[in-house]
Amino acid sequence: MSAASPEDGDGPGPSRAGQGPPLGGRRRARGGSGPRDARAEEWQGRDDSGSPAPAAPRQSPEEQARAICLRLLTGSPRTRRQLGDALHKRGIPEEVSEEVLSRFEEVGLIDDAAFAGAWVESRHHGRGLARRALARELRTKGVDSALIDRAMERLDSDREEETARDLVDRKLRSTRGLDRDKRIRRLAGMLARKGYPEGMALRVVRRALEEEGEETEDLGYGFD
Repeated sequence: MSAASPEDGDGPGPSRAGQGPPLGGRRRARGGSGPRDARAEEWQGRDDSGSPAPAAPRQSPEEQARAICLRLLTGSPRTRRQLGDALHKRGIPEEVSEEVLSRFEEVGLIDDAAFAGAWVESRHHGRGLARRALARELRTKGVDSALIDRAMERLDSDREEETARDLVDRKLRSTRGLDRDKRIRRLAGMLARKGYPEGMALRVVRRALEEEGEETEDLGYGFD
């Protein structure tokens, strides 16, 4: 049998020299872009029949605003101002925001009065905040002054002072061993940061110290 000629393409060794890249090179070439990749790209965006898939419908500004508000309200209650600020940051036109927010108020999804009442109960019970601090927080959330005043009515002075006494009682033990004036500054300062009036704070602290046997008759009415 005669030896295979270079033109046959099946011989080993030198008979394939100069005919193209080695086998490994051919494999690497297949991994790059080529007709098959072009065909794959051509079929992207098509449905099972081979027709171009329809683009997802674009939401109107009203639909976007409703979706944003519902998503935020799912996490926790929000005031109208908070939702309005969120819509503004996302580029919703003001007239669209006002319409959507008003509709949410009509159906009860936005209720600033209920928000203020729940905020007062939660923050006073959980953090011991006084009326002054609570009112400040509600103002930053955009609650109307009249609604804030109404929410504060459920927190009278007697209840506020009782909470102040509880706060001092819990803190009192950690101040034992300090001199009297330092204890007073620390306890009264804690109440002041939570929004308690100066006179009430000092009165509560003096009473707590007297119950421990501290002498307080020489104290003034200030914190200094």
